[in-house]
Amino acid sequence: MKNYHFIAIGGAVMHNLALALVKKGYHVTGSDDEIYEPSRSRLEKANILPKDYGWYPEKIHADLDGIILGMHARIDNPELLKAQELGIPVYSFPEFIYEQSKNKKRVVIAGSHGKTSITSIILHVLKDQGVDFDYLVGAQISGFDLMVRLSDAPVIIIEGDEYLTSPLDRTPKFFHYKHDIVLVSGIAWDHFNVFPDFEEYKNQFSDLMEKTPKKGELIFCESDKLVKSAAEKVDIEAQKTSYQAHPAIIDSGKTFLKTENGLIPIQIFGEHNLQNLQGAMDVCSSLGLSKEQFYTSIQKFSGAAKRQELIAGNENACLYRDFAHAPSKLQATANAVKSQFPERKLIAVQELHTYSSLNKEFLPNYEGTMDAADIAVIYLNPHAAALKKLELMDEETLRDGFKREDLILFTDSKDLKEFLLNQDYSNSNLLLMSSGSYDNMELGELKAKFK
Repeated sequence: MKNYHFIAIGGAVMHNLALALVKKGYHVTGSDDEIYEPSRSRLEKANILPKDYGWYPEKIHADLDGIILGMHARIDNPELLKAQELGIPVYSFPEFIYEQSKNKKRVVIAGSHGKTSITSIILHVLKDQGVDFDYLVGAQISGFDLMVRLSDAPVIIIEGDEYLTSPLDRTPKFFHYKHDIVLVSGIAWDHFNVFPDFEEYKNQFSDLMEKTPKKGELIFCESDKLVKSAAEKVDIEAQKTSYQAHPAIIDSGKTFLKTENGLIPIQIFGEHNLQNLQGAMDVCSSLGLSKEQFYTSIQKFSGAAKRQELIAGNENACLYRDFAHAPSKLQATANAVKSQFPERKLIAVQELHTYSSLNKEFLPNYEGTMDAADIAVIYLNPHAAALKKLELMDEETLRDGFKREDLILFTDSKDLKEFLLNQDYSNSNLLLMSSGSYDNMELGELKAKFK
């Protein structure tokens, strides 16, 4: 029996990998200095929840086959130091995924935006068509109990991000998967704390493209100027496949794909999602599925969690939630909802939560991103800014950055909630966008206004 120890087991992806290894029959232990729900309950149910929080070098012993090191751990972590002293192999998350899948066909989905949605579509279609596959995705998806699956399947679909690999490896995660097929959806500056220079950020994607093997394939979104430029410049022998948004029409708030066999209704919408859908379709084609199989399955796809997710609605009003935080994601999501329902008022709320979004120097990148909204609201949590040691921006600074004179700012979630509860939602949509939780704002009363 393989025996692995996780340093920082409580993370969203880390705990899912731990559960996947338990399911595979491995012996798993772990440590962390804090574990929140749902990780805590899921680890407890699998009998691998650490007894106490903290780092315990005595957990590290020579019988371990390896250490899986989370990004949350520090380079001087006592357990890591003990493992290095004993000569135990230390794997970052992506390195371990590669070790488990080096004999499979590896498909990596990359890009500044759209990764989770594209990966989710592919997973849904493959499952619906009865294809055996492994996967790694960055969100919980309906119909899948874990965010990671590792088995004897011949192919693995990997959502590959450009963020740092581990405390020991400051290169992007997606390099380590050593793809056979790679899709790049878009390039828009993100992770400002890691890539303060935009040229350096763009170069990560060019380098990824260059790693495509001779018998592999590079699939790229030609609608994104930066992606198209990088893909055309990269000198590789692999096949290059470009894509753009799948042709579609909107009729009475519903989107229909235009196909050779007529119109096909789908549940997702927006130009960016039509691009995501086409990219996913090209990947499925490379894996041997026909257009007919894809069109049959895509009709049942309702979207990934917190990606333009409808959480309440009636005949003339909807409440949507989205993970959008980077400028390109924010703009695409707001534009999508407004385009789908042009006759409805759009109230868009954006929580600035990440280091990039809270940084005054990065703020100009948000210019025009809220233009589609009839009422544009920003929520800033003073505690989040303080934790990142950043200055809390004022309303005037934000209005100048977004280039929106009527921008409304809240710094207290209770005041924000009261404002939202007092709005008239007849013939309106409310769009909540954040990678956070509005300081744990409870949405029950808001949902009730859309019944």
